Amino acid sequence: MEKSDTTNSNQQKPAPPELKIYFLPNLMTAGNLTCGFIALIKIVEARSGTPTFNQDIKMALFFILLACIFDILDGRVARWGGRESPFGREFDSLADLISFGVAPAFLVHRTVLRDMFIDFPEIGWFIASVYLICGALRLARFNCLSMAGHTGSKDFTGFPIPAAAGLVASLTLFLMWWEDKGLERNDWRYVLLPLLLFLSIMMVSEVKYPSFKAIDLRAQKGFLKMVIAVLFIGALLIFRNKILPIVLPLILLTYLFYGLIRTRISTNIVKQIEEEEIDEDEHQ
Repeated sequence: MEKSDTTNSNQQKPAPPELKIYFLPNLMTAGNLTCGFIALIKIVEARSGTPTFNQDIKMALFFILLACIFDILDGRVARWGGRESPFGREFDSLADLISFGVAPAFLVHRTVLRDMFIDFPEIGWFIASVYLICGALRLARFNCLSMAGHTGSKDFTGFPIPAAAGLVASLTLFLMWWEDKGLERNDWRYVLLPLLLFLSIMMVSEVKYPSFKAIDLRAQKGFLKMVIAVLFIGALLIFRNKILPIVLPLILLTYLFYGLIRTRISTNIVKQIEEEEIDEDEHQ
């Protein structure tokens, strides 16, 4: 007994793994979270019937879309520098739940559901919570798959929640832009309700969506591709008030339905769409 006790006392517990926290990717994630929080503030400040209502909602939409940009950047920066970590993945999911789960659900409730279910507000609460819960389930499933070793997959299972939030925000921006052109907002805003429910289903579905992780922005590009990219970005910057409300929802709607028809498209076409061409100089 004495020998056994001595042996057990001499055995040391293994040291816990070192927590790796990388500055730049997590800074991008913090920017994502901050944008989501500011979007919520602007939604709360928006008062129906006031002259600043549309301005407050547009500011909220801007910060949701800016959060999408930060979300793209944090993943890219982490992969480029080999700085992916479990901490970063969890932090990113928490930020995504606020910016792309709570903020869009609250936005649709504020602009549509609140006025649609005046006598039964609980229905509006429930519909908004369905989107939020499905988004949380989508993020939890993604984290579980990542921990199981599926991080190298080029596909997402279910519609990504940042894309869902971007679609809600960009379509709302389009409807407000259309309203400014003279069309009554009340005739069109209710399209956000079925869209919210459809996105909820798609987020927890088994439909595969390309992650476009194979695209390396550092790789050498052909001259024609560079010219087209520069002209496209320049046009968006110069005519952003006129074409951005149209271009953004079209891009995200295309991505949404692309996942549904992806399995019916030729394999060669799918590869051309999703995979970056390998630079020959890197493999000579």
